[in-house]
Amino acid sequence: MWPKRSRVYLQDLFQSRFIRMSLPTPRRLLELACQSLLKDEALAMSAVEMLPAEIFPPLFMAAFAGKHDKILKMMVQSWPFPCLPLGALMKDQQPQQETFQAVLDGLDDVLSQEVRPRRWKLQVLNLQKDAHQEFWTVWSGTRATACSLMETEATQPMGKKHEVESSRAGSKSPLAPVEVFIDLSLKEGAPDESLSYLIKKVSQGRGLLHLCCKKLKIFAVSMQNINILKMVQLDSVQDLEVNCTWKPSTLKKFVPQLSQMGNLRRFLLSHILMSSHTTPAQEQQCVRQLTSQFLSLHHLQELCLDALSFLEGRLHQVLRCLQTPLEVLSITNCSLSENDFAHLCQTLNVSQLKGLSFSGLNLTNMSSGPLQLLIERASATLQDLDLDECGIMDPEITDILPALSLCSELTTFSFCENPISMSVLEELLRHTIGLSKLNHVLYAAPLESYEELTGTVHLGRLAQVHNTLRQLLQELGRPDMVWFSASPCPHCGDRTFYDPNPILCPCYMSV
Repeated sequence: MWPKRSRVYLQDLFQSRFIRMSLPTPRRLLELACQSLLKDEALAMSAVEMLPAEIFPPLFMAAFAGKHDKILKMMVQSWPFPCLPLGALMKDQQPQQETFQAVLDGLDDVLSQEVRPRRWKLQVLNLQKDAHQEFWTVWSGTRATACSLMETEATQPMGKKHEVESSRAGSKSPLAPVEVFIDLSLKEGAPDESLSYLIKKVSQGRGLLHLCCKKLKIFAVSMQNINILKMVQLDSVQDLEVNCTWKPSTLKKFVPQLSQMGNLRRFLLSHILMSSHTTPAQEQQCVRQLTSQFLSLHHLQELCLDALSFLEGRLHQVLRCLQTPLEVLSITNCSLSENDFAHLCQTLNVSQLKGLSFSGLNLTNMSSGPLQLLIERASATLQDLDLDECGIMDPEITDILPALSLCSELTTFSFCENPISMSVLEELLRHTIGLSKLNHVLYAAPLESYEELTGTVHLGRLAQVHNTLRQLLQELGRPDMVWFSASPCPHCGDRTFYDPNPILCPCYMSV
């Protein structure tokens, strides 16, 4: 039996009539009501079970901001929604460790019980900072939202409502696992205090707390990180980035984890360097072990290979293991043989290819035929094409122009820092002017805009180039198409953009 004081107080504050009254500032009323309730911690804790569901989000926000850990723990145990997006709150507020632990402790207490609490609906604790941010906005207490939600609850038949609650309270079925979603970044050294506490709770959760991770970044394949991965529901991983130095021994431990990521959509391998003690035979075995796992990735859509020391002469091993057509392929800052590149251009399944990047690949001494063929094969779907810093010159650009003009879905095209002439740049514009969806072109500063002695871009000449292109776009009826140039700063290497005026880095401006 609730204390009379609690019943009267809550009736005055939270009955539906109170929220549905025609008041000018319902959000302010909710804030005052929550602040008033939080001043009496004992009353607030005893009243949690009686609170309308609509009050939970604003009260939870106020308790979280005020570090009312005991109230937070109690509210988690009665959370009336399927999801608690805690990460969205943690993005704007850096909670004390005790506050974060209070939420996990409340969850742990519920999972240790044999009978599900009467109001318990929690299925997902989301710690991702960019997920479900609209939840706290929707439930912040605006009059229209609060009224409509109260209407929904009020119109539910009372008999049915009590029947559901009675059935839930008397249920003896085992609790379903609660999923905890988090974006993980595994580095050298021990994990931070919050992650350590979460890992502890998962390991003690008797299988009722599932650690899920949509975005996973790995910067060190240590034994400690492998043990953390063993606690993750690996089929939840959709976006994986790996950037570290491999040893055959650590790779052998990691490969089984990769094979379990069957729902992976995006995979980035970056700056993977084999240990200096790795023999050629061991390196070949490592590559075979790694690429064979692609056979398990039946939902892979985006593959990014960046600065890989072992890719030259072995690209075909990757391509033959791909199980589905890619939407995005990015091979950047790698060394490829001419056979590698030709094989890629001829055999890649391009039926769904939307994004293609070869930035940083040295194509100077390669035939332009394979690239022309690949662009032509992907022309029906290709939307983004990046050929920055490929060493392609006038003949190569001229060769691929017919294929480029077929790319009806192309929206962006970038080919910075390639040595081309003004005449070829104008020819490129004329060939692509008919691509109605092409809105942005990032072009290389033509050779005519460089200083003869220093080899640096002359901004006045570049401005003249830009004005010429803008005039051509106007004359050809495409003033909406944005062409802007970029060239490296001679001092720091950062790009200087020009559209239509230069956006210079500080060191460039100081000379």
